[in-house]
Amino acid sequence: MGLPIDKLVGATNQNDILHRCLTQGEYKTSGVMPSISPSMDIQVSSNFERLLFEAYARDGAAVSALMAALKAEGGFSLSQGVLETLQRDFQSGRCGEEQTRAQIGQTLKGSGELLCPHSAIGVHVAEQQRQPETPMITLATAHPAKFPDAVESATGLRPDLPPHMADLFERPERIARVANDLDALKQFIKERISL
Repeated sequence: MGLPIDKLVGATNQNDILHRCLTQGEYKTSGVMPSISPSMDIQVSSNFERLLFEAYARDGAAVSALMAALKAEGGFSLSQGVLETLQRDFQSGRCGEEQTRAQIGQTLKGSGELLCPHSAIGVHVAEQQRQPETPMITLATAHPAKFPDAVESATGLRPDLPPHMADLFERPERIARVANDLDALKQFIKERISL
C-alpha cells in the first residue's frame, strides 16, 4: 500500500507456532497451553494460510497440499525459498507468561499506559526486535478491561471499562433467537438492516 514498513513483526505467547514457523520453517501443531492472552491460544491461524498463498506465488494447489498435510499429519515444512520469502518481510518473537505480566507492569511504570496481555506481548517482542535506526510501532489489540484479572495480577490495578462502556453491565440485554436455518438467518438479517 506504499507504507514504508521495513518488517512486520509477529508476536506470540507460549503457543508459538507462528514464531517457530517463521524462524525454523516448520509449522507443527503441539497442543494449546491456556494463557492470560487467550486470543493467541491457537495452533491454526487462518491469516497464515493467506500469507502462504502469497508466499507460494498464489499457487492454490500448493497451499491446499500444505493444509491437507496439516490436517493429516499435524504439520508441514516450508521450502527454503518460501521461508526466505517470508523472512524478507516478517520477523517474529515469543513472550512467556511471566514476561507478559512483567511487561504490563513495566509499561505502566514507564509510560503510564496500561496494556492488555496481548498488547504487552507485542511491546515485549518489539523491544527485543527493535533496531535503533528504524522506528518501531506496536498496535494495541484490546482494552485492558477486557482482561481485568490478568492486568490486576500484573499491576495490582483492576482496569475500569472505558467511559462509553462504563454502564455496560447495567444495560438491558437483548437476545434474538433464530432457527438453525440459513434462510431464516438471511431473513432475520434483512429485516434488521437499515439502509
